[in-house]
Amino acid sequence: MHVRAYLRASTKEQDANRARDQIQQFATERGLVIAAWYLENESGASLNRPELFRLLGDCSHGDVLLVEQVDRLSRLNAGDWGRLKRSITDKGVRVVALDLPTSWMMMERGDELTSRMMDALNNMMLDVLAAIARKDYADRRRRQAEGIAKAKAQGRYRGRPADKERHMLIVDMIKRGMSWSQVTKATGASRSTISRVLHDYDASGMSST
Repeated sequence: MHVRAYLRASTKEQDANRARDQIQQFATERGLVIAAWYLENESGASLNRPELFRLLGDCSHGDVLLVEQVDRLSRLNAGDWGRLKRSITDKGVRVVALDLPTSWMMMERGDELTSRMMDALNNMMLDVLAAIARKDYADRRRRQAEGIAKAKAQGRYRGRPADKERHMLIVDMIKRGMSWSQVTKATGASRSTISRVLHDYDASGMSST
């Protein structure tokens, strides 16, 4: 059995490493060795998470996927959560979350009946916490949209200021012949962000000067 730890934050401004010490302490207290760490800055509401699927690809049957909280694994809608769960189940991976005590026993294997009962209980609890995480995400997005709409109606909304220094760095790296993958790795910008930055740069007419 290998224990593989997954760390996720939604944006580059957040620290995906924040929970590392807590996860390491949890593992140490139980005599577990973490075989590998997988870190990424992606939304939990999206299935576009290369590091999570790299983790699953590295797993063998019986390995443990260790996370701080279930919402680090999923803020997905029901359909996407079902697809992710099937990927986890097909690999025979056991999910252990620090905020889900029933999952801690998944690191131990007793008799077949006890194991099947714990699997069923843990799957039910994972579904509940994943649903709560999704509702929290949807509620926050709704409140944010309502706040923006109110600010616009009152003429107070200015939008999120662009990170001009970062954008010019992206443009400069592309002009120097670096690939999009290299730019993403260096700046943390997503491919959609790079595309938007380049489009805005071209539209401004600056590329011809």
